[in-house]
Amino acid sequence: MGKLDGKTVIVTGSSRGIGAAIATLFAAEGGKVVCAARTLREGEHQFEGSLEKTVGDIRAAGGEATPVAVDISQEAECERLIREARAAYGPIDVLVNNAALTYFFPIKDYPTNKWMRSWAVNFHAPFILSRLALEDMVERKSGAIVNISSGAAIGPGRGPYSADMLPGGTCYGAEKAALERFTQGLAAEVQRYGVCVTCFSPSQVVPTPGTVHHRLVKGLDDPRGEPPEIMAKAALLLATEPLEKVTGRVTYSQQILKEFGVIEDGRGIGVDPAIKGSGYSQI
Repeated sequence: MGKLDGKTVIVTGSSRGIGAAIATLFAAEGGKVVCAARTLREGEHQFEGSLEKTVGDIRAAGGEATPVAVDISQEAECERLIREARAAYGPIDVLVNNAALTYFFPIKDYPTNKWMRSWAVNFHAPFILSRLALEDMVERKSGAIVNISSGAAIGPGRGPYSADMLPGGTCYGAEKAALERFTQGLAAEVQRYGVCVTCFSPSQVVPTPGTVHHRLVKGLDDPRGEPPEIMAKAALLLATEPLEKVTGRVTYSQQILKEFGVIEDGRGIGVDPAIKGSGYSQI
């Protein structure tokens, strides 16, 4: 038996990277996975990866998956994703808010349209999708929402600052900090309905086409990085452990896996908790 047998799952941003790894593992655990992203076919995006590939790999392994090409920066598109997921597999049991859109501009140069679009994908879509999925979860008195954050949620702390600090991550960090606060607030609101809400970040930078593009890692095989499969295991744990054990948790992938005995030791534990910055990742 799988940990998600018969469950309807939505994973956003599942055409590549972390989202594809989560969708693949959840399907292997018996979930009926709706894979959502903008890129349906190879070649439609500058990065390698597509919904067709993710879904094809899942089906080839004997799993159940359906692709939905969607732009979650638009509320109407979020609504369509939920409708198509329900039409394919029934009420939503698990929602993984993984999709992210990142631009690295210093604030003085940040184009307003890119700022708005980034917030729409990274923060507003998780709110809209969570609200819609909760219609099913609250009625059925069960469900799990897992949000994917980043160590960027913890800021640089108080100044003065070194001159070599790289600008450009303020928007993304603010979005992830907001997502973490949203996670705990929502978890407190819906606990009474049996719905679990959690959030976690990679313990180390995960080599994906996006992080390679932004030069956060040297390549997909960078030995300093965290394999996407580690993130998938952490997402599965948070989506399937009893509510009383994990709801409201904001943590890191290797920390939570070590805590629950899935791995014996982690190569990274996330942002140093001694840093003089704020962030719900420290809670």
